[in-house]
Amino acid sequence: MANQLKDKRIAVLVANGFEEVELTKPVEALKEAGATVDIISPEGKTVRAWAEKDWGKDYPVDKDIKEVVASSYDALVLPGGVMNPDRLRTNDRVVAFVTGFFDESKPIAAICHGPWTLIETDELDGRKVTSYPSLKTDLENAGALWVDEEVVTDKGLVTSRTPKDLPAFCKKMIEEIAEGPHDQRGNEARKDGVHQLG
Repeated sequence: MANQLKDKRIAVLVANGFEEVELTKPVEALKEAGATVDIISPEGKTVRAWAEKDWGKDYPVDKDIKEVVASSYDALVLPGGVMNPDRLRTNDRVVAFVTGFFDESKPIAAICHGPWTLIETDELDGRKVTSYPSLKTDLENAGALWVDEEVVTDKGLVTSRTPKDLPAFCKKMIEEIAEGPHDQRGNEARKDGVHQLG
């Protein structure tokens, strides 16, 4: 797996309250595969994890959401945790950034509550996904086809349910990123980054 993602730059997007292991394990796997990883957040210079039942460590933020555009990255990773996506999905810059990965047909990997943010992009209609079970209705209301499986892949979109799925999630995430852009929306895919905010 070493150097499988050499020259790939990956965005990992979090707000305070992300599930710690859902950031640390994917980042570790990405770096072991040779990728460059940026932790991106709207929260400032550090972001605080949630470690199962209480607050976890603070992690340094590499880039503020105001500094980034999807075109600078090869893929996006969205860790879960209940508070994290609930904060992210109400931020217009975050939604524009995430939508940019759909616009450019780039791989997106979201685990646990991470897919919650994806609902705001209006890009889940007809897409097969999984998530933490409590998100099932929200995802189905957004038009997604929800299934209860360890890891689900749909045209470069990788989703998993809980931290127990991390080994399968990380493996599939790396495979999809190594493959590069996927034709997610056929001829309707927009390449002009129209959702990016200046």
